[in-house]
Amino acid sequence: MPTRHFVKYTFLHVDPAWRRLPDAERDEHKREFIAACENFGQDHLLRAFSLVGTRGDADMMVLSQAENLERIHEFHVVLQQSGLMKWSTIPYSFLAMTKPSAYSDESRLEVRPAHGKYLFVYPFVKTRAWYNLPADERWRIMQEHIRLGREFPSVDLNTSYSFGLDDQEFVVAFETDSPADFLDLVQRLRETESSMYTLRDTPTFTCVTSSVERALGALDGSALRASA
Repeated sequence: MPTRHFVKYTFLHVDPAWRRLPDAERDEHKREFIAACENFGQDHLLRAFSLVGTRGDADMMVLSQAENLERIHEFHVVLQQSGLMKWSTIPYSFLAMTKPSAYSDESRLEVRPAHGKYLFVYPFVKTRAWYNLPADERWRIMQEHIRLGREFPSVDLNTSYSFGLDDQEFVVAFETDSPADFLDLVQRLRETESSMYTLRDTPTFTCVTSSVERALGALDGSALRASA
């Protein structure tokens, strides 16, 4: 049986006072953060995104994926030891796990490596009435949802599941080079029958694909200088 993976979406908000620290101190904080990410990324998928300019309450997102929860835990313990995290809060954090979809054979057991400029992420919860429907009725309703998604081939979907692991039931992440296509897709999805069974699908995060170093540089508008 293919291995399922844990997926963790960690959103960071940096205290504005951090930007007033001396350049050398901020550089050291960035290097410590990068070292933790590089260590984890040697054997696991790790992706970084900037939210500077797209969100007021989060500046950066780190997506980490591993086959066991212990490795996710260890990574975040090390990350918390970096100087940057002493100046940061985590306003949003979503834990999920991959599994095959009950409605489509296109689901993945791993989140894909970066292939789009933007990632749109949000937690998702369905109503209790949805789960009271017969399984074949839920399958019928979801086929319309899936067919509509295929009309937007430029938008790629990753779905992970949070039942019992976190407050949401799903974490959905749409990847694309075209924010306009994603906007049109979401608007069209509001018209589907399945939308009637949506309880919550916010907050929504517009994330700009980046390297860890570039995402850190966006925090203070300063590139990492060479170490002395």
